[in-house]
Amino acid sequence: MTSTGMNMMSRITFYEERNFQGRSYECMSDCPDMSSYLSRCHSCRVERGCFMVYDRTNYMGNQYFMRRGEYADYMSMMGMSDNIRSCRMIPMHRGSYRMKIYERENFGGQSYELMDDCDSVMDRYRMSNCMSCNVMDGHWLMYEQPHYRGRMMYMRPGEYRNFMNMGGSGMRFMSMRRITDSCY
Repeated sequence: MTSTGMNMMSRITFYEERNFQGRSYECMSDCPDMSSYLSRCHSCRVERGCFMVYDRTNYMGNQYFMRRGEYADYMSMMGMSDNIRSCRMIPMHRGSYRMKIYERENFGGQSYELMDDCDSVMDRYRMSNCMSCNVMDGHWLMYEQPHYRGRMMYMRPGEYRNFMNMGGSGMRFMSMRRITDSCY
């Protein structure tokens, strides 16, 4: 399925109040600034697809992965603030997954190529830091702690020379997971 076809299928609705009450805003693609539509967000419903939501405009700040389901009070459940300010639709990817991770920024230090999930770069590669990467194929979630815990960052195909320049100040990534069909 093309990403255009997936755009037509993906849908998330944000609500100002808990339990899907109050003003709402429906989104079927990327939205860099939702602040003119909602003053706050306490619940959401993902009808189809997957989205990353951000607590700052222009896809910055803390990120949260949202898959199909109902989140009647996801703010307290996930420890999120009520300031959801942007969201990005994650297109479904059919094909291989490849990412090269680097120990230092600007693709320096040790490097390893991943084609599947990695629950701990320290255990698997004896690498204490992951400070840059090149995503060749697929969409990935990178986590601050081993075993897919802590803050996360969405990575789509492209070069990421320095995570600190992406709003992840002080973050280092210790586990990575592919966003596969099972996430949808």
